[in-house]
Amino acid sequence: MDSTFSKIKELSEKYADYTAQNLSRLIRIKSLSGQERDVQLELKRQMEEAGFDEVFIDGLGNVIGRIGSGKRVLAIDGHMDTVDIGNLSNWEFDPLGGEIRDGFVHGRGSVDQEGGPAAFVTAGRILKELGFNRDLTIYFVGSVMEEDCDGLCWKYIIEEDKIRPDFVISTEPTNLNIYRGHRGRMEMQVHFYGVSAHGSAPERGKNAIYMASKVALEIEKLNERLRFDEFLGKGSITVTEFVSGSPSLCAVSDYARLHLDRRLTWGETKESAVAEIENLIKAMNAKVEVLSYKEKAYTGLEYGMEKYYPTWKMAEDSELVVKGVSTFRKLFNREPKVDKWTFSTNGVMTCGTYGIPTIGFGPGNEVLAHAPNEKVPISDLVSAAAFYAAFAYEF
Repeated sequence: MDSTFSKIKELSEKYADYTAQNLSRLIRIKSLSGQERDVQLELKRQMEEAGFDEVFIDGLGNVIGRIGSGKRVLAIDGHMDTVDIGNLSNWEFDPLGGEIRDGFVHGRGSVDQEGGPAAFVTAGRILKELGFNRDLTIYFVGSVMEEDCDGLCWKYIIEEDKIRPDFVISTEPTNLNIYRGHRGRMEMQVHFYGVSAHGSAPERGKNAIYMASKVALEIEKLNERLRFDEFLGKGSITVTEFVSGSPSLCAVSDYARLHLDRRLTWGETKESAVAEIENLIKAMNAKVEVLSYKEKAYTGLEYGMEKYYPTWKMAEDSELVVKGVSTFRKLFNREPKVDKWTFSTNGVMTCGTYGIPTIGFGPGNEVLAHAPNEKVPISDLVSAAAFYAAFAYEF
């Protein structure tokens, strides 16, 4: 291990309690999507305390800290919103307590995914302490609204802030593995239009529930024959909601709606997924709709996008993956596991939409994301902080 990497590792371990305490402060602030104001102010304070060159909050509410002013631009992203607590009786500790004990930081958001930002704040402190002066600009981004709409924050950063990095590291949980992609996803609804009639003579009408039911069963079959990718796995589709309406409970239903969760593997697109459903309803009075998202951020800004989140993956021999592997190897003296997420991340926008090379490296195990008793090992936070700082030198 070279002397710089040794120093980075030494400092990340020295600041283990600092990182854990910063994360604990973040966890104690409830931060659902669109309600991140207070946690963002705390993250901004932490970046400023760590000595970042510049820290600001943009119009959507993302906290963006900068170190360096080189020509190449690296962004390290972590979203600051969390899902809600759920059934409190399933928790063995206070989900908003931020308790530090037994080598873990406990609470909602510790894994998904405020642990990543807590680690990158420490990475920034280490870089400043070491006098980082390479030809690189690093943006550390505490992003918003990811749980409601993955990638929306980066759409704003690229299109409105005019910050377009050359490379991105997502700090979503990877169990300290290097991730190079995941399946995409989209949300669709299928609307069915029937003809109402009195329930005593259903043959006079056309029942929208029957129409939708037949298609729902065909969707179950469709799921079995979707495309397979050797790295990302198979695409999937499922009905997640069935809604119907009629003039009364003694009348034939004249409207029904299916909500579809579609996961897209490599080679599947919005167009191909819509065409598959249109093929199932072509003889019916029905239509497919790709949904859109538009909500107010905590700043008051209303912003949105279509709920289509493209599939993405990086080649194992791509520059970013290779640099990630070499950084890991030099820091930890072992080979990393290179893998993928099962869920969706902001990479759908950075790499899936804009084609910006993206990898993932984050503290914590993704199986605890959205689950009760969420907690992250402090040792993971230490390793992640070291990786982000070392990557800046390796790159």
